[in-house]
Amino acid sequence: MGDMTDQDLGGALPVPTPSPELEARLATRRSAPAQSLTTPGPSPEQIDRILHLGARTPDHGKLFPWRFVVMGPFSRTDLAQALRPLADRQSGPDKARAVLSKLVAAPVTILVVSTPVPSPKVPVWEQQLSAGAVCMNIEHAANALGFSASWITDWYSYDEEAKALYGVGSNEQVAGFIHLGSLAEAPLERPRPDLAGKVERRP
Repeated sequence: MGDMTDQDLGGALPVPTPSPELEARLATRRSAPAQSLTTPGPSPEQIDRILHLGARTPDHGKLFPWRFVVMGPFSRTDLAQALRPLADRQSGPDKARAVLSKLVAAPVTILVVSTPVPSPKVPVWEQQLSAGAVCMNIEHAANALGFSASWITDWYSYDEEAKALYGVGSNEQVAGFIHLGSLAEAPLERPRPDLAGKVERRP
């Protein structure tokens, strides 16, 4: 099914039907190590498709309280260089410098910025949750197109001087840097929660 347009507003959408393929993908979904992502990455057309799919997310009030910055290798190399002096001022400067390698490994990165909209009905927290849902949708969309993804933040997502370097305003927050590319080797499974202690059932 193609992207919906304004002409489609009010039109009936298909009702979900069982999809063993989607279920299998969700059952084996795994974030990629950011440093291991390599070419090929998504083409500009595929990136546009990933963003369109990512934007189909829960959004109370239809406020669209997020925005995207698509970052190629040159802009991220420049950013990593600009962040180095700020890394030296972090509580663990060696680690702060080391994680900058995550910024430059993947072919492309989508920066998702949470941009809360003043609203008397929709709390900021719900708008931030929508930005987080966008990040997860982008990961799923990238996987559907055959790419691996790594959603990370790291210290430079919260440092105010760092945020200013890549145009994130004081009223905005970084929801995540989502690195996209391919893996030479399949990622290993990681521990998953025991739902027995996480689920309460009520009649």
